[in-house]
Order: sequence, then structure tokens, then C-alpha cells
Amino acid sequence: MTSKTILLPKAAVSLLLAAGLLSHGAMAQTAERVELEQLQATTQALLEALVDSGLLTRDKVNALIAAAKAKSKTAPAAAVVNAEAPAEVGKDGKKVVRVPYVTEAVKTEMREQIKKEVLAQAKDERWGEPGATPEWTQRIKIDGDFRLREEMVRLSSDNTAPGLGTFAKGDLTRAADIATNVGSNKVATPNFNTQEDYERQRLRARIAVTANVTDEVATTLRLSTGNTTDRTSTNQTLGQSFNKYTVVVDQAYVTLKATPQLTLSGGRMPNPFFSTDLVWADDLGFEGFAASLKKPLFTNGNGFLAAGYFPLATDAPGTTNSRSLMGVQGGIDVKLPGGGNQLKLGVALYDYRGIEGQKEDTLALNAVPNYGARNEYPAGFRQRGNTLFRVNAPGDTGTSYYGLASSFRELNLTATLDLPNLLSKPVRVTADYVKNIGFSRSDIKDRTGVSVDDGSDTGYLAKVQMGPNTLRRGDWNASLAYRYLGSDAVLDAFTNSDFGLGGTNTKGLIFGVNYGLYNNTMVSARWMSSNSIDSYAPGSQPNSKLAVDTLQLDLTTRY
Repeated sequence: MTSKTILLPKAAVSLLLAAGLLSHGAMAQTAERVELEQLQATTQALLEALVDSGLLTRDKVNALIAAAKAKSKTAPAAAVVNAEAPAEVGKDGKKVVRVPYVTEAVKTEMREQIKKEVLAQAKDERWGEPGATPEWTQRIKIDGDFRLREEMVRLSSDNTAPGLGTFAKGDLTRAADIATNVGSNKVATPNFNTQEDYERQRLRARIAVTANVTDEVATTLRLSTGNTTDRTSTNQTLGQSFNKYTVVVDQAYVTLKATPQLTLSGGRMPNPFFSTDLVWADDLGFEGFAASLKKPLFTNGNGFLAAGYFPLATDAPGTTNSRSLMGVQGGIDVKLPGGGNQLKLGVALYDYRGIEGQKEDTLALNAVPNYGARNEYPAGFRQRGNTLFRVNAPGDTGTSYYGLASSFRELNLTATLDLPNLLSKPVRVTADYVKNIGFSRSDIKDRTGVSVDDGSDTGYLAKVQMGPNTLRRGDWNASLAYRYLGSDAVLDAFTNSDFGLGGTNTKGLIFGVNYGLYNNTMVSARWMSSNSIDSYAPGSQPNSKLAVDTLQLDLTTRY
């Protein structure tokens, strides 16, 4: 062990010096000399122990002893006798020197106080630890994960072929990326595969650094694979001819613990709401400001509240209109009778502002050629499933711009029930329900000029999982879920990007199995079978069809 010179706590040094002074004046009375010599021996032993452990150098010990002796000579009144009082003379005519009696209790207290303060300082400053790192590094946390995926997509051979006009009807469509109307002739151009099977290999790598600035303030920066056009996934597809990958800033936010119950966040942050991927994709990041409050409501339960404001686009005259999302959620988290049973329930409202499309004005078209882009639901933003209409003015033969036909104010109810002792393994039941209360067929007609009789404003998810959520080596879990998400139940840009190749207007089953290969390492298999609900060409008969079966095999590690 490398020796390390230290500064003892002030109280400990004072006690050591006091012990040295008392032992130096202990020659006056034979009756007390033995006890004081014991105290001196104890003090000397402590100093020797500090030297042996490398916490004090021999020179430092000698300096402490010399300082104690010097102090006893220059200030005897403080430690031995009151110099201002008349000298006391005994019967034999000699001067009597009285030394204060140090009881065993006082000596024990001195020893314990020295011990506590020295050990406390040693722990804080990590004395004697080989390779000890600076204190600030203890406030830095690094974590992350890596996932390698094999994905096989099977498309039904009788799916509707793209590019035949069947994915758009007039100015309406629910899949502008499958067949886009171009120009005044509105000929559908295929740009999406609906019938040919394919497979791909993908990876996802993420690393996050969190700095606890103080007990109340922390900042987090997370980097990941992915790109700046896909909001719901951080996957990187292999097959880039050995080219390097893009690394993006996935999260960058600060959290402030205003009170023990209230936390404030700002920046690009994780989802602050209790939810499933029915409404919000797992990898989606939220940009803006959020507050969360958790407070005990009764003996076995807590209440929670979350709220946030998230700008989606800033107002830029001639380019974009201001768009934003406001969300608020309240709920309870309750321990139920039965040995660990727990229920969590949340009710949320997500209100989008300025998101609806608006028909282009002919006069504005002549004044501002790109006027339509201000009301567009951009191709890089949407997935598919929402009812869209062409916002170009009559006679506009230029690029087609599509806007949202419906408003979006989503009422969302989410619940989980944990039953840790059911069927000898933990069981979790999850239920999620969402309804777009901003969906109105009369408003859609006023906005688009077309009546829409199909489409849906409702979605729900039911899932049962057997086995623990956190897997160690040899652990497993399995789950079965049914998912239904109507065309205009949620904004399709932010929901799951895997089921049915992403977006809304899908329904079907999901089966998954996870196995703990090692601690913090698991292998997974997930099979998803989806079908479209309503036609991608609103109101058309027969319905267009898109049936997709997807198998994902994953190897995931976490650190």
C-alpha cells in the first residue's frame, strides 16, 4: 500500500494534543500516573497504527508529539495548573502540582471520537485505496445496451399491389407512401413493397452518460445509432457495403428535483408518461418540458401526475405553422392484498395544436408557390394509416402535399396488474385503450370537402406476460397480446414502427419469448401477425389489403 500523508479532522487532532499534554504533566502524582501512562500508551498506539496503515508518515507523527510537548510547556495553565493562582505548598514544603483526573469514560469517549472522525474522513477521501479515482467520478453514471436483430418479413401474395390507384381515392389516402398521387392526372406511383417477402439484419447501440451535478440536479446525454428522419426507431440496417454508421443525439436533458416529490425535466428526454407502444413507440424521444409528481395518497398506494409541453414545429412564415403537443396524466399505484399484487392505473389526455391540414387558397398559391408545405403532414414525419387529404389548391399541378383530415386529442387509459405468485411464476396483465375525441366526421368534411364514412377513432391493447420482467441467467418470460389501432385513433407518426410495418389502421396478434442467456444478456423471439382494418383508399370498396407477418430474433446485452 502506498503511504499517504493526510490531515486529520480538527476534533481528532485536538483530542490527540490534549492526550499528549495530559500525559506530559502526569509526573506530579504517583496515584494517577499509571492511568495517564495508559492513556499516553493508547494515544501512541493509535499514532503507530496510523503510520503502519500508511495514513500518516513517521515525520507527521513526530511533529504532532513535538507540538503537544511544546504546547504543554508554553501553556501549562490550560492543561496542568492555573498559573495565575498562588502556588500550593505541601507539608514537606514542596510545590504541589495537581493534574485533572481523566476518568475511564472520558478516555473511552476520546478514543471513539477520534476513531469515528478518522474513519469518516478515510471513507470520504478513500485513503489507502490503490488506484482511487477522483471524487467527481463517483457522480458520473454510464449505462447502455446493444441489440443485434434478424428480421424476416412475410407479405401476403394477395395484398393489394401498389401504384394502381387503390391506395388513394380522389384527394384522400391513408398511405401516401405506398402510392403517391402526382400532378393533375393523379396517377399513383408505386414506392413501397406490399407483396414480396424480404429479410434484413439490424443493430441498435446506445450509450448514456448521466452526471449528478448535485443531489438535486442531473444531466443526461445519450448517443445511439439511427438517423434524423426516423423518429420511432434507432435501428441501423446492415448492408451498407462496410460503410460507417451515423451516430445521433438520442437524449439530452436536465432534471431538477425541486422537492422530494416533484421532478422537472427539460430537453430531449425519455417518455415521461406511463404508457404502452399503442400510443408511443418504445424508442421515441420527447422534446420539450415535463413535470412529474409522486405523492403517497393512502397506506398502500401512491398518486402520480405528469404533464408536459412539447413543440413539434415553430412558426416560419411561408414554410411551416406552429405545432405543439400538450399532455397531462394522473393515476395511482396501489399494493393489493395477496402478497405483492400491485395495480397501476393512469388516465391521460394528449392534445395536439395546429396539426390539422388546411386547403390551399388559390390566391395564396399565386403569391407563395410553396404555400401547401405549411399545412403538410410531412413524408418524413408520418408512417401510414391516418386519413390524409391533398391540400393543394384546385388547379395546382405541382408537387402533392398531404395534410391530416382529423384533429387529434387522444384520451388514453393504461393499466398494469402484477400478480407475482400466480401459477408459481409472476404474471403481468396490461390493458391500454385510446380514443381520439378530436375525431369528427363533420369537421373532416368541412376541412376536406369530402365525406368519410369509414375509418376509426379507437384503439386498444390487451397483453398477458408470464415470467419476471428482469431476466437473470436461466430466467424466461413469454407474452401474448392482441392489438387493434384504428386509422385515426392516434397520430401515426409516433406509434410502434414494427407492427404491420408501422403506423395505424392495423390489428392482430403478438407472441414473444425472452430467455436470460447470461446476466444482462438475453435472447428473444417475437412474432407479429397484422392485417389492415379499413381501406387505404378511404371509402373505397372492396378494401385494399395489407397483411404482414414479422419474425424478429434478438440478442440483447445491457450494461
